[in-house]
Amino acid sequence: MSKTSKKIIKGFSWGLGGLIASTAAAATGWIIYSRKYIRHDAEILKAIDADKKNFESETAGRISYYADKDHKGVPLVLIHSINAASSAFEMKPIFERFRGERPVFALDLPGFGFSERSDRLYSPELFQHAVTDFLKTVVGEPADVVALSLSSEFAALSAEEHPELFRSLVMISPTGFNLPKTDRLSQQVKTRGTKSNLYAGLAVPLWNRPLFDLIASRPSIQYFLNKSFEGLVPERFVDYAYTTAHQPGAQYAPTYFLSGKLFTPDVREKVYEALEIPVLVIYDRDPYTNFDMLPMLIKEKENWGCTRITPTKGLPHWEQPEKTFKAMDSFWDEI
Repeated sequence: MSKTSKKIIKGFSWGLGGLIASTAAAATGWIIYSRKYIRHDAEILKAIDADKKNFESETAGRISYYADKDHKGVPLVLIHSINAASSAFEMKPIFERFRGERPVFALDLPGFGFSERSDRLYSPELFQHAVTDFLKTVVGEPADVVALSLSSEFAALSAEEHPELFRSLVMISPTGFNLPKTDRLSQQVKTRGTKSNLYAGLAVPLWNRPLFDLIASRPSIQYFLNKSFEGLVPERFVDYAYTTAHQPGAQYAPTYFLSGKLFTPDVREKVYEALEIPVLVIYDRDPYTNFDMLPMLIKEKENWGCTRITPTKGLPHWEQPEKTFKAMDSFWDEI
């Protein structure tokens, strides 16, 4: 090996070593900063100006919810999405629109909002049971359920097993309509292993909370919410998302989500197609999912319908509320 080659290799080694050392120092500094200077018990107010109550689910623990039961009618149950900073705040426009016309409820799912945020296994089954237990214990009669994004899968799982608890289901920007993968079996095996490895890496106690603090920082929340809005994100939306993500235990459920472990494989074929209750999908464009397989399902299943609300990017009830409410009312009137 020439002297020039040796010098190049030696220089590269020193440069790589310096980069690794700098990265390790930065990571160590952020871990220390997160633990000493970031508040993880921020003062949090109610997401919705309504009665806030709790009930104990045998399977899902303490579940917090908002309720306005001053008027009679078919109960309306609202279920927020799953992300790093989720809460019932996401469903506030729908709650405010229909309160005073019928009983309205909005949940904080396990791991979010004012509900239990303990360090435990979070899975599609846990969220399914939370929905089922709430409908059985608190609502007590068939309800119109509105679920957002990934939570549409949890609501559908509950409706498949207990259709008697549902009068109808509205899915806003639901997941599960992507084109199926080729070589599905080998792909699923590979994906399960990847998700487990990813979770194991993210959940290490030393850096789990500091890493989540990066994801749940105000600039990060602003960035990801911007992707879900055609226009400007309401500042109050960003404020509440930041606050609810800075509570004790706020990192546990999102870690499972970020690892991809909260999605149900083949949910369209195994769950959606098995539903017999009336279902309405409200959608347009969504940066986190697509609806390629939705037209096929609508064509094959008479109990399914869809309404496209444009221009929106995943949160039509925030950006086009009147169009969204009109679509819901028309759907419920036809049942």
